[in-house]
Amino acid sequence: MVTLSPIGASRLGPAGVALVAAALLLGASPRAGSGGISGGIALDPATFAAGSCVSFAPTSAQRAATAFIDAGHGGPDPGAVGTTVAGTTVEEASATLRVALDTLPLLRAQGYRVVLSRTGATAVARTLPGDLSGGVFTGQGVHRDLIARVLCANRAKANILLGVYFNASVSAAAGGSLTLYDAARPFWRASLRLSELVQRAVLARLHAGGWSIPDDGVHTDVGFGSSVTSADRAYGHLLILGPARAGYFSTPSEMPGALIEPLFITNPAEASIADNASAQQAIARGLAMAVEQYFGARA
Repeated sequence: MVTLSPIGASRLGPAGVALVAAALLLGASPRAGSGGISGGIALDPATFAAGSCVSFAPTSAQRAATAFIDAGHGGPDPGAVGTTVAGTTVEEASATLRVALDTLPLLRAQGYRVVLSRTGATAVARTLPGDLSGGVFTGQGVHRDLIARVLCANRAKANILLGVYFNASVSAAAGGSLTLYDAARPFWRASLRLSELVQRAVLARLHAGGWSIPDDGVHTDVGFGSSVTSADRAYGHLLILGPARAGYFSTPSEMPGALIEPLFITNPAEASIADNASAQQAIARGLAMAVEQYFGARA
C-alpha cells in the first residue's frame, strides 16, 4: 500500500486509495538549472537513504537559522497521481521535489541554512525487511519513511519545518490551496503564524502568475493524517507535524511547522499547474517569501 498526500488520504476513501496505489510511476529527476543542489552534506548516511537528509549552507551572509523542507513522498511512494488537461501523468512526488529544489537556492541566497528531506526520486528512510511489498510501501514502510523526515528535521536542529505536498480527491472538481499546522504542540502559535504566512505568500505568487487558485484556508491537522493503517487513523494528526503518541510515535518534530498543499493533483486544471515549471517556481518564491517574513517578524 502506498502512502497518499496527508490530506488526500483522508478524502480519497477506499476506492481512491486503490486507484492511487495502482499507479507506481516513480518521479522525475530534479529540473536542470534549478540550482543549489551541489555542495550538500548528508547528515547521517547510515540512517537515511542516499541523497536524503542533506544540509546546504547559505550562499550569502548567514542568518543563523535553518529551514527544513520536506518534499512529500518519493521512491516507492509516488503520492497522489493525476492527469493534466493535455493527458500528461503527474505524480505528487515529482512535483513536490521540483518545488523543494526551486526553493533551496532562494533560501540559501537569503542567508539560510537549508536541509532537504530528499534531493532525488528516493525515499528518505533506508528500507528494512517488511517495508515493501511488490515494490510498494507497506503500512510499516510508510510509517518509517514519515518518521525519518521528522528525525532529519530534528537532527538538523531546524528552526522551522515546511512540508510541500499536493492534494487529492475522488472528485476531479475539487481544488484549491490549504495549509496545515498542529495545534497540540507547545509552539502551536508559531506554527499557526508560519502557516498563515505560507498560505498567503504562495497564493499571492500563484495569483501574480495568472493562476487563480481558491483559498481553502489554514487548518489544524486533526483528521487530515494518512489513513494507511488503523493506527494511523487513531493517531489523527500528520506525523511530520503532530505530537508523540505512546506505542505509535515517540520522536515528534521539535520546531514550528507548516504543511502546504497548494493544488489538487486530481483536478486536471490544477494538475496542469502543478506540472508547470513556472508555477513550481512561483510556489517556491512564495515559500521563500513566507520564511523571510516569519524570521523578519521575529527580529
